[in-house]
Amino acid sequence: MYGPYHTYAAFHHPGDFSRGHEQHQQVVEVLLNGIIGKATATDFYRRLADVAPHEDHRSQLLQIAEEERGQWFQLTNLYTSMMGVQPMYSIEPLTFSHYEEGLERGYEAEIESYEHYRLGTMLTGDPTIYEAFVDACKGEWHHADLLRNLGASAWNRTDYGPDPYTVNIDEATLQNEAFRTALWTGDHLQLTLMSIDVGDDIGFEIHPKLDQFLRIEQGQGIVEMGNDPNNLTYKRNVEADYAIIIPAGTWHNLTNTGSEPLKLYSIYAPPQHPKGTVHQTKADAMAAEEAGHGRTYW
Repeated sequence: MYGPYHTYAAFHHPGDFSRGHEQHQQVVEVLLNGIIGKATATDFYRRLADVAPHEDHRSQLLQIAEEERGQWFQLTNLYTSMMGVQPMYSIEPLTFSHYEEGLERGYEAEIESYEHYRLGTMLTGDPTIYEAFVDACKGEWHHADLLRNLGASAWNRTDYGPDPYTVNIDEATLQNEAFRTALWTGDHLQLTLMSIDVGDDIGFEIHPKLDQFLRIEQGQGIVEMGNDPNNLTYKRNVEADYAIIIPAGTWHNLTNTGSEPLKLYSIYAPPQHPKGTVHQTKADAMAAEEAGHGRTYW
């Protein structure tokens, strides 16, 4: 339950806040729903900040959360002064499966809340409540604009290296639809996401000077390794949650033998592909290799 209370200026009798009983009840409903919305938003933006990909996004989301918290308290104090009791309510946390979806859900919620408070301004005749609703409208619009800009930044940036970075790697891997996406590239290490179509494979390859780590998040397949591309003596069936270690100088291939895309992430040390690499299909990857932008397929 939520019920923050801060001392606020004294108000007149509750009857002064309404122009008739029905309108009074509508204003009360807008206030209470606004309080619930602000409490929900404060919780939501704090959680979204925890999974922000870099510090700039995190700091902006925490600032939004703090502003929502301030308006939460303001509306709570208005309600308490108006009704003589603190509001009693609970919230249902706003969920999201990954950072970009969180930004989108936050944007939609801000636009919806803007309309909610705009309605409130048309219902109340009290100047104090009116100003509070106007301030809330301005805040929702400002936050929606910030979230739209953060979303554009997040979607336009695929490679977050070499900045400090955190990510739910399971969700990021399952969300990836491209054959290969470079998610983080530094001077000494690279993280890529892969999605291999049913019946397809990565392609026979060898990395003479780097070790490679793979982890499968979805699907099943067969991994083959060996010192001779015509005689791969190491063969294992693999599936979700399996890790694969490929030593430098080892020929290898991974084939999708299941009925759904084989989704995995790969760590190269040192990096293997150009920073920001995105190959939507295996054909795109092979074309890039032929143009000299990465490894050679065999």
